[in-house]
Amino acid sequence: MQAIFWTGEEVAQRAKQFYENGIRQQVECDDNLGKMIVIDAETGEYGIDKTGVETALKLKQKKPNARLFTMRIGYDVAVSFGGASERTVK
Repeated sequence: MQAIFWTGEEVAQRAKQFYENGIRQQVECDDNLGKMIVIDAETGEYGIDKTGVETALKLKQKKPNARLFTMRIGYDVAVSFGGASERTVK
């Protein structure tokens, strides 16, 4: 199988497209707000957990060369240093 080379920006763009085109409606609920979602930018497969670490490990176990992108559900940023992160969902 030939490797596909993507920049970090391409991985982010593809993962965000998957998120906006279907995943968001399934996961943005009160129970998931603030949790981390990890998305395989090639397949759209995803998982959710508190830190994203467990999900990333599971996805990498299935597909070692997976291109993963992590987001905080309901927020504009995953982490914030010295400032407040703003919610995108009310």
